[in-house]
Amino acid sequence: MTTSRPGEPSRRPGERGDLLDPCCPTRQLLDRIGTKWTSIAVKVLAEEAPEELRFAELRRRIPGISQKMLSVTLQSLARDGLVARRVEPTVPPAVHYRLTELGLSLERPLSALRVWAETHMQEINRSNQLADESPPQLGPALSRDQDAGRVFRWLAAGW
Repeated sequence: MTTSRPGEPSRRPGERGDLLDPCCPTRQLLDRIGTKWTSIAVKVLAEEAPEELRFAELRRRIPGISQKMLSVTLQSLARDGLVARRVEPTVPPAVHYRLTELGLSLERPLSALRVWAETHMQEINRSNQLADESPPQLGPALSRDQDAGRVFRWLAAGW
């Protein structure tokens, strides 16, 4: 992986980016595809592949998503070339969505992440419960920087 430095020329096409750089396109892409709604939309569309789903059907299959959030999610996926959108010129227009080949290639890694989350959810919940029951004691007289240093040392000590 390359690293970026201020004043360096831009990378060549195909060269890997620096995930730690907030301006890195890879990081920006991970921000978009790492949302729960993207993961769920890709899963639902993958279950129908290569067939299409209408917007209303997608919304019915994704409990809890608002019409606006589904629209924003699908627009982002379409912009990235992961979803194809087809509009039938009817009144009202019928809008259909399907995963592209690129979108289908995203399903496997997202599926692995979902399986990991389902497998380890109990461990994560136990860890959260323990953390909620006994948070680290940070002295009230410490500055914010001192608190951060103390937490860092606490984490480095094995937590």
